[in-house]
Amino acid sequence: MDNAVIEFKNYSFKYHSQADYTLHDINLKIFKGEKILIVGPSGSGKSTLGNCINGLIPNSYKGEILGSLNIAGIDGSNASIFEISKEVGTVLQDSDGQFVGLSVAEDIAFALENDNVLQDEMKARVKQISKLVDMENFLKSNPYELSGGQKQRVSLAGVMVEDTKVLLFDEPLANLDPKTGKIAIELIDNIHNEDNIVIIIEHRLEDVLYKDVDRIILVDNGRIIIDDTPKIVLSSNILTKYGIREPLYISACRYADIEIKPEMNPENIDKFILGNEEKKLNDWFNKHNVRLKPNTNEAVLEINNLSFSYDGERKILDNINIDIKKGEMVSLVGKNGAGKSTLAKLIVRFEKLDQGDIKIKGESLLGLTIKETAKHVGIVLQNPNQMISKNLIYDEIAYGLRIRDYSEEDIKIKVDDVMKICGLSPFKNWPISALSYGQKKRVTIASILVLNPEILILDEPTAGQDYKHYSEIMEFLKTLNNNGQTIILITHDMHLMLEYTYRAIVLSDGKKLADKPSYEILSDNEIIEKANLKRTSLYDLAVKAHIKEPLHFIESFINYERRKFDEN
Repeated sequence: MDNAVIEFKNYSFKYHSQADYTLHDINLKIFKGEKILIVGPSGSGKSTLGNCINGLIPNSYKGEILGSLNIAGIDGSNASIFEISKEVGTVLQDSDGQFVGLSVAEDIAFALENDNVLQDEMKARVKQISKLVDMENFLKSNPYELSGGQKQRVSLAGVMVEDTKVLLFDEPLANLDPKTGKIAIELIDNIHNEDNIVIIIEHRLEDVLYKDVDRIILVDNGRIIIDDTPKIVLSSNILTKYGIREPLYISACRYADIEIKPEMNPENIDKFILGNEEKKLNDWFNKHNVRLKPNTNEAVLEINNLSFSYDGERKILDNINIDIKKGEMVSLVGKNGAGKSTLAKLIVRFEKLDQGDIKIKGESLLGLTIKETAKHVGIVLQNPNQMISKNLIYDEIAYGLRIRDYSEEDIKIKVDDVMKICGLSPFKNWPISALSYGQKKRVTIASILVLNPEILILDEPTAGQDYKHYSEIMEFLKTLNNNGQTIILITHDMHLMLEYTYRAIVLSDGKKLADKPSYEILSDNEIIEKANLKRTSLYDLAVKAHIKEPLHFIESFINYERRKFDEN
């Protein structure tokens, strides 16, 4: 094999602001033509490892380095970010933070302009690269006005235009709907060849493994735990031990006491070979074949004949009719731009609908102000930092009550109660800056819950979270729901939809496409195609095992996993 393009030797790194090293004694070689997946829980050091490769360390993030790092013959510990950028192109999780041009063409051409490439050559190169990423018809478009998937393509084109040896993707699926995420993985696979290296840092393991990777590198506490082929990594139990979510079909097989072996091709459901283990899976299903029960309470939220347009011409939402039952937890899903967040804005009165009505417990919200509506419906944004305005946890949670002129005595009682519910009591007098991302999420939820709304809407509650933090947030929401809180979840996460919400509402092109049990939606190819969703691998596993009721198999898996989690 050729010499390594990237080589870490006894490499350790400590940020200036920290007492301990973030990376410890890293020894790693990556060779030309490889595609690598780096996984690990939040805070494991995987993003730091990526920042060493793309030159942000030590150029943007200063610290102490031990050992050596060689990138395509360059000393990565001392090279400028400009030098490294000639060899490593990075596509960030937040595409908006990467744009520099006023049009797609300008953005793609930026690196060429810096290199003083002649204009005719530049135009030809931009046209070639834009065609490769299927954006040649959008060269005059404003990149900020594109869909999430299109933005990802423009970012990719911007780093491909220089023909770098290494392409590094930092959580490329975080803000994409399932189908667009699938297309992104296909695109990454298409540009990967024997002359370059692709490195993907991502939480959504099963989605990345839709296309082949050569190695999975698991990082925890700044150390490489395992570095091996997907066959070897997935046939071990090591991923769940370190808080990484296994593919659902692997989990289902383990529940049925099926030993996962490398020769079964466990890295992909399409390649997965059950062989003689079909009977075990059928026996497990027969033993645990149960029906989930729908919520039969009266409706607390009614949306009737709702239509809305931002410009008075193109309808974002068209004749939407939905009712949400009291004490229900429901998923609202659909592709990027389907109207999910717009619907949430209309419910909380951030926008005014064009026609129709929204009722809470039979009373219309249309005559209420935003402040008055907040007594009935609360919304928690995806990024907690966009909601937090105070320095101390107590003050943040109390803020909504204070502007409503509650007495300090009443505020203390209400804040203490909600902090207890949210598991924040030990941090009562802490500054918010000392909290983790998941804890900040709880603070924002508490600041809404303290107003005692009938309905709680959460926009992408688990985006960018590893499985451990994902589970903490969702189990917390499940506890609230078990205590009678009605919850609407806007999500692209199909695992979340399956595991935590019996019912899902699907929006597509501004219309309600479906409203039925989650496991039925993720088994319906027509709905999946129209709404940019992704069929669950549990359905494919059931078909492989010749289970006659694949929908009920999915239902039984969800119920079994919920009971298993509750027991633990």
